[in-house]
Amino acid sequence: MNKQIIGVIGAGKDDAALTKIAEEVGRLIAAREALLVCGGLGGVMEAAARGAKAAGGTTIGILPQATKEMANRYIDVPVATGFGEGRNVVIIRTADALIAIGGEYGTLSELAFALKMGKPVVGINTWDIKGIIKADTPKAAVNSAFGLLK
Repeated sequence: MNKQIIGVIGAGKDDAALTKIAEEVGRLIAAREALLVCGGLGGVMEAAARGAKAAGGTTIGILPQATKEMANRYIDVPVATGFGEGRNVVIIRTADALIAIGGEYGTLSELAFALKMGKPVVGINTWDIKGIIKADTPKAAVNSAFGLLK
């Protein structure tokens, strides 16, 4: 299998506007037959995975816990790391490109790791940091992420 893997990172808390965006991003990623990797929990992660599953996609959840049971119900491949926030590095290393949707300090750490590792990052309503390509819509974000792949 040589499929592209797109990471979706963002707020772990539910936010109606971000949830809608994340679900559409997940759907569009799956429509391009890429795998979706995320943190496997709630909020943006769950919404993106739900969107990908609705479009027939495959999802990978890199969990902070040491057991797989905490993964949201839309994760096909739960990876229990036991690393806590350290799992953010695994998410970034796994992804070919990333889409950040909203987010707080956990997302900020993921953005820093991604930029340090030279991974392409597209952002919707996220941190305003040099190196992050801004997008206004899910379609623009997904098109940009795929366009940045080498």
